[in-house]
Amino acid sequence: MPSKGSSKGSKKAKKSGSNVFDMFTQAQVAEFKDGFAIMDRDHDGVLSKEDIRGVYDEIGRLCTEGDLDAMLSEAPGPINFTTFLQMFANKSSGEADDDAVVSKAFRAFEKSPGEIDMDSFRSMLMAFGDKFTDSEVTDAYAAFDEFVDEDTLMLDCDGIIGMLCAGGD
Repeated sequence: MPSKGSSKGSKKAKKSGSNVFDMFTQAQVAEFKDGFAIMDRDHDGVLSKEDIRGVYDEIGRLCTEGDLDAMLSEAPGPINFTTFLQMFANKSSGEADDDAVVSKAFRAFEKSPGEIDMDSFRSMLMAFGDKFTDSEVTDAYAAFDEFVDEDTLMLDCDGIIGMLCAGGD
């Protein structure tokens, strides 16, 4: 049994120090790089308003100029990969996400207000971030069974958020 002071097997570097890359594991940084590369539509190393608009267009979500400006204004300057990573580090506290974050995360996948296309959602869960296996998605869908419309194969986003969040939206 390793001693308490041993760092063997530790997956996360200490959160002290000023290097944002030390706040995440190598695997997490690689996933952020993949996400950044997908969002950087013109491959210039900086996320622009057009890049972000393109991402929203691809998933079929409308995003106003004001929404885009608000997102970009969260950064202290141009959003290169290091700034992108720092923005995630600033938002992560290591604790459970608050209800607003959970709600926004689900709402990002809505195809129409209150509905999430199950096939599209399954594909995204298996392709991005901490990739889910097909079996894990199937298990999650089983837990959301009461929120599934079998005829349209849509998830009731409002119902899921209501179940997961204390105050709903």
